[in-house]
Amino acid sequence: MSPTGVLIIISSPSGGGKDAIISALLNRFNNSAKLITTTTRAPRPEDKEGITYYFIKKENFEEKIKNGEIIEHNFYAGNYYAITKAELANKLKNFDFVFTNIDVNGRRNLTATDYKNISIFIMPENLEDLKMRISHRGGLSNTEIEERLQTAKQEITCANEYDFQVINKNGKLTETIDSVAKIITEHLPA
Repeated sequence: MSPTGVLIIISSPSGGGKDAIISALLNRFNNSAKLITTTTRAPRPEDKEGITYYFIKKENFEEKIKNGEIIEHNFYAGNYYAITKAELANKLKNFDFVFTNIDVNGRRNLTATDYKNISIFIMPENLEDLKMRISHRGGLSNTEIEERLQTAKQEITCANEYDFQVINKNGKLTETIDSVAKIITEHLPA
């Protein structure tokens, strides 16, 4: 059976709101699901296996790469992140809308495949707001926050590679979600 669903790629810098946006869109679009990423990073207290991520050891991850089981992967903040071919095929076969929150490199890799998709980059209103969001999450040193901001600056320069860009204004998350939902509804690939 061929995939019938549409892959919706939502990217943003760290702290840009992509997870909150995807959660809201899952409630708005019937028969939708989130693509679960496989990672080598350690689970955080709020993580749930198979819901937030699939957690595996670095050796297992590298074995999956070698065996061609990974459609795209990236190395970020000392850990691997990937989308497996099996996860993507299963979700596209069973759902009309499949959301993923991959980064710029992941989007480039996915766009190079034959999977139909809509790509949306969520822009911060400004870097000061983004720094505040990253800081308020907790658990990061000042050095890690600055590293994420430097990465954010690089990612923002790639926003024009996406089909659409939406600014997530501070305190206006509902409006951002509405804008993204409208894009999806009006621009479904044939």
